[in-house]
Amino acid sequence: SKFESEMRMSMEMPIGQQDRKGFMTGYLEALALVERLHRLLLDVIKDEFERVGVLEINAVQALLLFNVGDNEVTAGELKSRGYYQGSNVSYNLKKLVELDYMHHQRCEIDRRSVRVRLTPRGREIRDIVAGLFARHAEGLEGKDVISREGIADITGSLKRVERYWSDQIRYIY
Repeated sequence: SKFESEMRMSMEMPIGQQDRKGFMTGYLEALALVERLHRLLLDVIKDEFERVGVLEINAVQALLLFNVGDNEVTAGELKSRGYYQGSNVSYNLKKLVELDYMHHQRCEIDRRSVRVRLTPRGREIRDIVAGLFARHAEGLEGKDVISREGIADITGSLKRVERYWSDQIRYIY
């Protein structure tokens, strides 16, 4: 049985090794959960867009519009500010400009650089996503799924992991 194999594993394994194995199991579970949550977030946005009849942009593009908000940024800043995590930022920007969700113009000082901001159409999409997130926040808290303190704890823990991973990348290069 599972209980017997766990008992055998814990009795045969030195205490420190048991702790490491337990941490590793939890860490891998957390990694899988973060990945699933990201995919689920995109599905939730896609579902909302189908419900309200927005069919020409995808959830990744909608999240990009939401994250840019009222800011005007360069394409490079989209990644450095954490507005966009994907690898094909130029494709998505080009698409959003073509569909009139984003306005772009060459930077006066550095002609190689392009600044982008939302058009009125882009702000409509941002508002749809903001409304969706507001309903979720209200539902999560209102139905006691998670408290303000719980959200603060999760966010704090995820920020520490993010910092740790960022430091690992810096040490490699």
